Amino acid sequence: MTRLAILASVIALAGTTVPAALHAQQPQGAQPFVVGNPLGQPMTPGGNGTFEPISPNVKVYGAIYSAESCSYDATRGVIVVPNRGVTQNVQANDAFVSFINHDGSVNTARWIGVQGPADRGKLTPALVLNEPYGSDIANGELYVADRDGGTSASDPSVAVIRKFDMKTGAPAGQARVEGVDWINDIEAADDGTVYATRTGGFGPNADPNTWQVWKIAPDGTPSVFVQGSPLFAPNGIAFDPQGNIVVVNIGDDAVLTFSPAGKLLATEHAAQAGNDGLVIMADGTKYVSSVRFGGVSRIRPGKAAELIARNIPSAASMCYDSGANQLVIPMNPNNGLAFVPLGKTKR
Repeated sequence: MTRLAILASVIALAGTTVPAALHAQQPQGAQPFVVGNPLGQPMTPGGNGTFEPISPNVKVYGAIYSAESCSYDATRGVIVVPNRGVTQNVQANDAFVSFINHDGSVNTARWIGVQGPADRGKLTPALVLNEPYGSDIANGELYVADRDGGTSASDPSVAVIRKFDMKTGAPAGQARVEGVDWINDIEAADDGTVYATRTGGFGPNADPNTWQVWKIAPDGTPSVFVQGSPLFAPNGIAFDPQGNIVVVNIGDDAVLTFSPAGKLLATEHAAQAGNDGLVIMADGTKYVSSVRFGGVSRIRPGKAAELIARNIPSAASMCYDSGANQLVIPMNPNNGLAFVPLGKTKR
């Protein structure tokens, strides 16, 4: 990405107006930014505006490719799934975003990223979506933990928080976290503040200083929020009903609650270690998914954890589908989603 594009994106993330001079320099052969249609013909919106949806007697499953996280769009009533596509050293800018219905069937196979990598730079605004991990929807924006670089051993990877308009799908800004190779999970506040986990090193000789939670201000300025123990390869992150920041570790079974000032307030324990996903309900109940052991823990306030689901392969960063009252869990290398009903549907 050019310095000019980076500046324009950072300004957009801060909520300010991009100068006309930045808009004036568009790539040769520029095309308007469009998102993909729901299932039907054509997949990419045509110039004449015609579209015919798939017939109602057809149900399609799939669309998921190396998904690490999901979010729920209550406005559309769909599960929003960023797909990483192939890795950066194979093809840069290959990721895309799908819409999935409550029952797991496909609504829109490619909403963001319907264009191939070679054509994304020609869009206005240009689309960059490389290898998204964590994601969240806040105040009408989709946030994803992405990265630039990493296309070869000599190309350093740099973590980037990217933002997209949930109405149009268009890029709405970005913030780079220099010195950090990649970010795992994120949680975004309505004011644009993003909290992000850096899982850091693994193994017996891992450096605890690499276990971090970062805070990215609405203007894109990053700072370390928490570092080192009791973090232990942190992954899932979410807000509790009081506005505290809750983090789960891959390295153990700890569920850590920090105040907005970064003070450790409470330590709970999931039924399994190796945790990735975290969902917190309005009543304070926490659901934690273990990417290593495949279980889903439920932690009611003041109660010990109980295992409510077992043996889900590579249970990654889950989300809560409030329209169907269920947990949705990406199984990243398995190219699928797992669904865990929590009771009577709220629809």
